[in-house]
Amino acid sequence: MIFSIFFHLLILFGLAPLLAGIIARVKAKIGGRQGQPLLQLYWDLGKLFRKRMVISTTTTWVFRAGPLVGFVVPVMISLLVPFGPVAAPISFSGDLVLFAYLLALARFFTVLAALDTGSSFEGMGAAREATFAILIEPTIFVVFIVLARLAGDFSLNGMFVPVKAGFNTPAGIATTLAIICLFIVMLAENCRIPFDDPNTHLELTMIHEVMVLDHSGPDLALILYGAAMKLMISAILIADLLRPVTADPLLGSLSFLVVLIILAIMVGLVESAMARLRLIRIPQLLVGTTLLSFFALIMLLR
Repeated sequence: MIFSIFFHLLILFGLAPLLAGIIARVKAKIGGRQGQPLLQLYWDLGKLFRKRMVISTTTTWVFRAGPLVGFVVPVMISLLVPFGPVAAPISFSGDLVLFAYLLALARFFTVLAALDTGSSFEGMGAAREATFAILIEPTIFVVFIVLARLAGDFSLNGMFVPVKAGFNTPAGIATTLAIICLFIVMLAENCRIPFDDPNTHLELTMIHEVMVLDHSGPDLALILYGAAMKLMISAILIADLLRPVTADPLLGSLSFLVVLIILAIMVGLVESAMARLRLIRIPQLLVGTTLLSFFALIMLLR
């Protein structure tokens, strides 16, 4: 168990900022630009942790709690999820519910921190974030039900295992649809294109970024680090289903990391090929994703 905890935290803290760097590099190369270095987020975090914070006099302790909760929750979630061949250190039947509501807890405190500033601009972003979260959660739970039925296990350790069924079987089709839903949820949960643009500063299109405009210094570093870890955990859920099956733990861990890198490249390709959707189109896509997850469940109930 100690090795499992060490492995999870080492991968999470060490490689989470790298995935964001891979995505940025892919987008830059597709766009014909030089782009930022792969390790740029590491340097940005180091610089922000050394800076002083500027805090509004209108805020309360909630404003400071938002970044801290947003950083701690991904660390807690990572201990519930298997990292490739290394099982999750904490596992029990029904831990999928804890996983989903820990995500909700982090979002809740981020929204509260935005509202605590008293800014109508940040309140607008908080309202959008809460609205889209309501549309994402049904997809997460239905996908979890599909994977639990496939595995016959209600723990994340048992659910997120490599796909063994053929893709031309009902179980294989259901798993494929579940993976597609998880990929869309990953983009939505982490505010990536086509749902949001993490690099934009256009007022009318900002969702997540607008909620953290008043944060600075170490608080902003915690937010960026927490977002990078959340993106990595979302990718790990998909990588657990797609990684090749091997008896060698070392080879299994390496193949798991390769799948993670491929997923980061795919996110970069999607963001290079698509534009951000209009706000009125985002609920339609999220509802469609929920329906797709129900189709996966129907395939198993036949």
